[in-house]
Amino acid sequence: MRSILTAPALLGLTATTLLTAPALAQTGPQLSGELKIVSDMSNPAPRAVMEGLARQFDEMHPDLEVELEIVDREAWKTQIRNTLSANPPDVVNWYAANRMMPYVNAGLFEDVSDVWEDIEGLDAVKGALTIDGKQWGVPYTYYQWGIYYREDIFEELGLEEPETWEQELANCQAILDSGRKCYTIGTKFLWTAGGWFDYLNMRTNGFPFHMQLAQGEIPWTDDRVRQTFANWRELIDMGAYIDDHQNYSWQEALPFMVNGEATAYLMGNFAVAPLRDGGLTDEQLDFYQFPAINPDVELGEDAPTDTFHIPAGAQNKEAAREFLKFVTSAEVQTAINAGDALGQLPVNAMSSVDADEFLEQGFEMLSNNATGGVAQFFDRDFPAEMAALAMEGLQEFMVFPDNLEDILQRLEQARERIYAAN
Repeated sequence: MRSILTAPALLGLTATTLLTAPALAQTGPQLSGELKIVSDMSNPAPRAVMEGLARQFDEMHPDLEVELEIVDREAWKTQIRNTLSANPPDVVNWYAANRMMPYVNAGLFEDVSDVWEDIEGLDAVKGALTIDGKQWGVPYTYYQWGIYYREDIFEELGLEEPETWEQELANCQAILDSGRKCYTIGTKFLWTAGGWFDYLNMRTNGFPFHMQLAQGEIPWTDDRVRQTFANWRELIDMGAYIDDHQNYSWQEALPFMVNGEATAYLMGNFAVAPLRDGGLTDEQLDFYQFPAINPDVELGEDAPTDTFHIPAGAQNKEAAREFLKFVTSAEVQTAINAGDALGQLPVNAMSSVDADEFLEQGFEMLSNNATGGVAQFFDRDFPAEMAALAMEGLQEFMVFPDNLEDILQRLEQARERIYAAN
């Protein structure tokens, strides 16, 4: 493998042993030439994973020379369009759903529907990689969202994990009666409010409706959207959230749960490590799937998904397609998502996960219980400008719920303008 990484970056690379020797045996067509990969997996653990994947694929195909370039994750967000347009590589990292749409619409990503015909176990996120009935990339990792809660407080109050909205509200009232808040949240940077809207809208109206709203096909003033906000207001009027949440980041809201002033947090699995670091044990902490609201809709989930794509202008598309098949196999996804690698969830439902109760629960939920579909999160599913304006409105609603009609009118005007421009 020819890498443009410096030699010290390759020292101590544990990811090269991700797979067992039999997995390195050459399979598929005889590949040759160069395979150029540009990856934004620049943090230490993801970088080691990406280096290991490139090296292993190189070893599997002796006549193929793999060239890997690692770029800064934040810089990649502004560099990707130029890279795809001028002398593009053969494989790039990016994201699913609305984040990939501009590059699909511009003809910069390759249709890889044929790759999907040869892989299994990825049905949960197929919709997030599909535009106009075709697939434009493949997933390699994701993580669950859901409600993390203080199991010891539930036991103290005699509460059980809720499966319905009525049970959620009843639990919340019992928590409030005990002198605690139901939920901690920090909306200072807005996106956490987007998570609450995602779940309430998917549970009220279903995943397909939520995606139609994200794609600008449904007005914000639709009565079904108003019902989502009506359900949300039940919690707000109860006083379910910590006070002054608009002044806290998501990290600054963690101590309320650690200290027992609030009982639960709707958040991604990345919150587990800081909750543990804050002093909570796994005996005190547990997780449940956001409960059903409308029994007539299936349960959709937020699971932000990282992806690989083939640029339309790639030179070695045959090798690129084989690399996509390689990184979506159950064995590879098990290895790269392990706790000493990415520490997230494999998308392939035939993979396995580390012995961590939250990873195990998340994998089970996303593989078997996300029957409605998998969303990517509010600010990934909605166009950037619409997402920014809408999340401002969602935070405003949480603080000033009486402003709802003004908020909806503003968002509807923005929808008409933004989607018409696109």
